[in-house]
Amino acid sequence: MTQPTPPGRSPAASAVARALVERALAGERRALARLLSLLEARGPEAATALRALYPRAGAAHVVGLTGPPGSGKSTLVAALAREFRRRGARVGILAVDPTSPYSGGALLGDRVRMTDLAADDGVFVRSVATRGAVGGLAAATLALAAALDAAGYSRILIETVGVGQDEVAVARLAHTTVVVSVPGLGDEVQALKAGLLETADLLVVNKADRPEAERTVAELRLLQSLAAPAAWQPPVLATVATRGDGVAAVVDAVEAHREYLAASEAGPRRALERARAGVLAAAESCLATRLAAAARAPGWEAAYQAVAAHERSPYDVAAELLAALDLTTEA
Repeated sequence: MTQPTPPGRSPAASAVARALVERALAGERRALARLLSLLEARGPEAATALRALYPRAGAAHVVGLTGPPGSGKSTLVAALAREFRRRGARVGILAVDPTSPYSGGALLGDRVRMTDLAADDGVFVRSVATRGAVGGLAAATLALAAALDAAGYSRILIETVGVGQDEVAVARLAHTTVVVSVPGLGDEVQALKAGLLETADLLVVNKADRPEAERTVAELRLLQSLAAPAAWQPPVLATVATRGDGVAAVVDAVEAHREYLAASEAGPRRALERARAGVLAAAESCLATRLAAAARAPGWEAAYQAVAAHERSPYDVAAELLAALDLTTEA
């Protein structure tokens, strides 16, 4: 029996999306760039594309790098990419940047700071706008990582915005979470308060040529010793990413953690947690899009005016808005 075309999706557009996936996975970099743009924009064609490519993903190891602004995450990401390439891995980089309030695009794209990687066909760098996503992660990051995975990039590095305490969100997406700190800013205390210490699989003190670097490493190890014993004990490593110092040790630790996940029950358990988080993120994104569209309808202006005049509760109007949504149609 022929399935009807879902509302808002034409057969021709779906065919174009599937063809774009095939070209991207065949190695066309321009097609891959277009595919990532399609996925980031979301919509019916993005759902078609993700449906086609997602079964072909799952082989890559995703590494999330998070930490406060000024810790040198972009420089460390570039250095890690070079080391992974030296070892023969193809590397995809998703640099999540703040969203411009005017254009909606990524502000101060990290590709500017990774220009030396542009000539390497084994590296694909993409700046992604947060679009207001909580925790510094763009809503489409999971789909973009799946596309790079399916396209044959075996190590995917996700660099978050670096806005501070909300950065724990990266741990829901990555196989290995690297928390980057820097000497002299009290980041080790911030990490404990923010919960970053608990989410870290690796702790990296970057800019370790600065004064107080040894003290920062020691304090992080002390804080770590206070945590409950675990099968995986996150190493505390020191790097000077601008010189490449310590970068090989970080890659060694990432690979050791990958092997640990493959050999222990932690791997399947965390895979299920990532899947649950991915489904919830997709549902929240879809719901937010539909809510925004529904809330712009002229028929709700009277309700907003009643809330503004304190004649009605915003919670009651919100409940009515949710009740009015049609949640039966496909995203």
